[in-house]
Amino acid sequence: MNPFGRAQLVYIPCILLYVLKDNEGNCYKGMTNNLIRRLHEHKNRQNISTSRMSNIEVVYIEKYDTFSEARKREVYLKTSAGRRFLKKKLST
Repeated sequence: MNPFGRAQLVYIPCILLYVLKDNEGNCYKGMTNNLIRRLHEHKNRQNISTSRMSNIEVVYIEKYDTFSEARKREVYLKTSAGRRFLKKKLST
């Protein structure tokens, strides 16, 4: 606690793996260290891969301490086994 009686906010760096889904059911998998900024970029069509997607929403998030861990998981989720995992996870 600081002298003013409020807890201090501490930024803990992490990498977020996220899945976006649009109104047609298309999914996009990505990772970032700033999800708010990244969503803003997606919604403002600053990303080629999501520029044709409309009504984007975040449907899944995982948190990782390192870029390499998040990248491995992202690569997995882009495989057929990973897509099956997400389909099962998102249907419940």
